[in-house]
Amino acid sequence: MAFERLTAELSLLMQEVEKAPENKHELYLEIHEKLQELRGLGLPVPTDLEALEQRLEAEFSGRVPSAG
Repeated sequence: MAFERLTAELSLLMQEVEKAPENKHELYLEIHEKLQELRGLGLPVPTDLEALEQRLEAEFSGRVPSAG
């Protein structure tokens, strides 16, 4: 049940990123928190969300994301 709840919350956050890009940093923090919950429960992290997390982390830290 935790997996379904977290993925539903992540889906809503993704929609918010698209609708309100000015809040992207706050939304990144929430996405990161939800993905950490998945990892902490030993649940799989969708690769597209993991890639998004890495891109946003790089954007906010000023680093260039790796290509692979």
